[in-house]
Amino acid sequence: MNNRRALWTNTLTKRSRPEKKAFAIQGSNFCGKVLGIDPSLRGSGFAVLEADARTVNYVTSLTLKLTARRSFTECLGEIFSTTRRLLEEHEIRAVAVEQTVYVQNFRTAHILGSARGACLAAVALQDLPVSEFAPLRIKKAVTGLGQATKIQVSHMAAQLLHLPKVLPPDESDAAAAALCYIFSLKSLK
Repeated sequence: MNNRRALWTNTLTKRSRPEKKAFAIQGSNFCGKVLGIDPSLRGSGFAVLEADARTVNYVTSLTLKLTARRSFTECLGEIFSTTRRLLEEHEIRAVAVEQTVYVQNFRTAHILGSARGACLAAVALQDLPVSEFAPLRIKKAVTGLGQATKIQVSHMAAQLLHLPKVLPPDESDAAAAALCYIFSLKSLK
């Protein structure tokens, strides 16, 4: 178990809330924490945001980096465990996942689908609502432009969450997915 703990701490880069700041939203009745996930076999991003009736706060984010020395099944197990741990530690009420829309080949599709499956299996065991969003929809929700670049999305997510600096790419994508979920609820009201 101690060996597993040491391995765990070596594979994660975790960021916590720098200070309590929030941005105002109007029209949303969702209150609680949302886990945004950008699944990938070797570098999955996770971000937890907390919303109340008027604000959204950044709670934490992390990137699960898994080396090529780890087997495919070991990676899936770590993705599952990380997702489950975040769900339990932060009392998550909803999950937002970026959809895989375009992949270059069948093997890539299989790998990404398996990583998504590991995340979604952990969520299913908690019986939580899951919303999946296409990358274009996430970009439009966060920046107002569906064709925005990853850099534009990262900078806008950091600005909306009042972060002192931009999150790493996988964490930023996960935060953008969570923001899309919150903004989608707002637009349905």
